[in-house]
Amino acid sequence: MEVALITVGDELLSGDTVNTNANWLAARLADRGATVPRVLTLPDSRETITSHVTEYSEAFDRVIVTGGIGGTPDDVTMEAVADAFGRELAASELTREAVDRRLAEIEQRIPDREIDVDREAEAAIPAESRPLINEAGLAPGCVVANVYVLPGIPEELKAMFESVAEEFAGDRRSEFLYTVEPEANIVWALEEAMDRFAVTVGCYPDREADHNRLKLTATDEAVLTGAVDWLLSNINASDTPVSRDWNTDEPASTDQ
Repeated sequence: MEVALITVGDELLSGDTVNTNANWLAARLADRGATVPRVLTLPDSRETITSHVTEYSEAFDRVIVTGGIGGTPDDVTMEAVADAFGRELAASELTREAVDRRLAEIEQRIPDREIDVDREAEAAIPAESRPLINEAGLAPGCVVANVYVLPGIPEELKAMFESVAEEFAGDRRSEFLYTVEPEANIVWALEEAMDRFAVTVGCYPDREADHNRLKLTATDEAVLTGAVDWLLSNINASDTPVSRDWNTDEPASTDQ
């Protein structure tokens, strides 16, 4: 399964907010065996978002769009996705009830504050889309065809993604190796591994840890194991110390 990621927000493009949502989603999708061939960051422009959602919806199995949902003037993602599918925005009974419930909870926590929210607008999603309730926030997400619209606030994004995570899967598998040998000294082995096996090999130097991390990826478990064993054997045969590590990448921080 190929999943494209679109993150929306002027604050991401200006550098005011670190775009860790894309990193987190890519890692979670990789854990599930899916491929992420595109990660795109867009401004809060309704026309621009509509154009790319239309393009990516046709080109990829799934599209995840994050950010730009809610009630502020720069929140135009829902309108843009609705435009991409030729639909109007409308609150459903489910999203309206969810927004009312969340607002009641907020009012209980801060009874001395009056919350002025257009509840109908806050609950609006593209007509005939599948609502995704925001258990960690207010504005709902939705699924329109193969496009998933999620919040940009990291804790809300994570909670909502987990509610649909089972809908993303694939057969890609990865394994990590680590070596202290300089990258230039093992190029021959990495190239030959890719020639011999249906795998991709990435080499990522980590100067602080004083080693290179090698990532082997394949769609067949037996092929992956064969490539790892061959690489370990041949690099070790050339006196290059290598260690095997079955762990995946550590999750990144989540500013947005």
